[in-house]
Amino acid sequence: MSALPPCPKCNSNFTYEDGGLYICPECAHEWNVHAGAEQAEEGSKIYRDSAGNVLQDGDTVTVIKDLKLKGSAGTVKMGTKVKNIRLVDSDHDIDCKIDGFGAMSLKSEFVKKV
Repeated sequence: MSALPPCPKCNSNFTYEDGGLYICPECAHEWNVHAGAEQAEEGSKIYRDSAGNVLQDGDTVTVIKDLKLKGSAGTVKMGTKVKNIRLVDSDHDIDCKIDGFGAMSLKSEFVKKV
């Protein structure tokens, strides 16, 4: 068995490799196998959509289920395209503007990259 590096976030020794990523099962931190210690310590969060695709600023995504808006009678329908997303580190991962609704925040688990 090969020795895998400990998690740079919580120092857990239970990390495992999945594809091109190291993953910590204790704190759910993910980092690139080839990135080295600098990127892992930098704390760059990896945002993924519902299918596991890596999201980046400026991507276009579609909504995978109807989302009721709190404080409004409106609903963002499944299949709505959202262009030019911006990733943020908060409880909702994506800041965007949706035609007909305006600016809002979405969780990455409810979108799929186009």
